Amino acid sequence: MLSLNFYLFGSMIMILSGMWGFVSKRKHLLSSLLSLEYMMLGIFWFLTVIFSYMGQESYFTLVFLTFAACEGALALSILVSIIRTHGNDRFSSFTSLRC
Repeated sequence: MLSLNFYLFGSMIMILSGMWGFVSKRKHLLSSLLSLEYMMLGIFWFLTVIFSYMGQESYFTLVFLTFAACEGALALSILVSIIRTHGNDRFSSFTSLRC
């Protein structure tokens, strides 16, 4: 069986690579949303490993996963409404003067 440090290191790599993708890919909204969801999965994996190591119940991880899914659905609905109003999901085409 692999040690706890391996799983924690893997989840930290997921979180940091999601942050890097969020910071570096500012061209499209969809790529930013995907990197945010990747960070959420990394945090979910981190919480699952920590709670299973401590021997606690993992109901909080299910609540966290439910909120992450709701956040993803809300982000996709906002993306669809932006594409319908502006025509694409590029950040350069958005202006604050037009509603």
